[in-house]
Amino acid sequence: MSEDERPEKPPGRSPDEIPDEIPDKIPDKIPESSAEGVPETGPPAAGLPGPMPPAEPPTALEEPAGARERSGAPADGRQRLRAGLWPPRVSRAQLIVALLLFGLGLGLAIQVRSTNDNSVLRGARQEDLVRILDELDNRTQRLQDEKRRLEAQRTELENSSNHAAEARKQTEQKAQQLGVLAGTVAAQGPGITLTVTDPKGSVQADMLLDTLQELRAAGAEAIQINDVRVVAGTYFTQASSGVQVDGHGVSQPYRFKVIGNPPDLEPALNIPGGVVQTLEKEQATADVVRSQKIIVNALRVSKQPDYARSSSG
Repeated sequence: MSEDERPEKPPGRSPDEIPDEIPDKIPDKIPESSAEGVPETGPPAAGLPGPMPPAEPPTALEEPAGARERSGAPADGRQRLRAGLWPPRVSRAQLIVALLLFGLGLGLAIQVRSTNDNSVLRGARQEDLVRILDELDNRTQRLQDEKRRLEAQRTELENSSNHAAEARKQTEQKAQQLGVLAGTVAAQGPGITLTVTDPKGSVQADMLLDTLQELRAAGAEAIQINDVRVVAGTYFTQASSGVQVDGHGVSQPYRFKVIGNPPDLEPALNIPGGVVQTLEKEQATADVVRSQKIIVNALRVSKQPDYARSSSG
């Protein structure tokens, strides 16, 4: 290579011209980061510190102070809660509220139980439900008739010129009605005749009482059993000699003379599970005959009360 083609040397100084102060710029201490990972081959040079021992990690049993405080907080809270709940401290207001709630719950329980008791008709037989419905219809009809009759009497009293005579007339009519009910006056009208024949003597007093109750519920106004007039206080007993009505012995066939509306009386006895079927189960027969004229002529003796007096006037 020719001298012209040689690269020019960068400007600078020769090694002989390097100043002597450069070695003085070497740091006296070596950083610890540069010393890590270098194997130790001998004692440290004079004037240089040795490697720092590594920090010991905290043991598992040792817990920071802040963590100890945090872990102790829930325990203190449970203790305070337990101390606040036990022993219980009941104030007067809390006791009153508890008594009121107890009374309210007891009332609700009684109401629910009474409601369940009133729902006994749910398990009744179909024939019993029909009979009850018929009795309610008949009773409603009788009450409506009584209402119309009373309204008619009031109208007559209001329109009559002689109020005293009209009042006397209505009083006599009322006395006749009460006499029929009390059994002191004979009565006649449409109705039925029920004849119960019991050849085996299996009909008891309670069966005749059930028959009487059915007739009353159907709207019977006057009833006579054989020769005994039936009134509000009539009772039946089973004696050794047979059935007794108000202390008077009656023998079969038992004949009921009943004044009332025949279309209401006869179906009441012939409903499924009614009087006729019950008597037939006892091998007795029950014959019902309608009539437009039934005479009830058995009378009761009118008794004057010894102590009771009218409070009017």
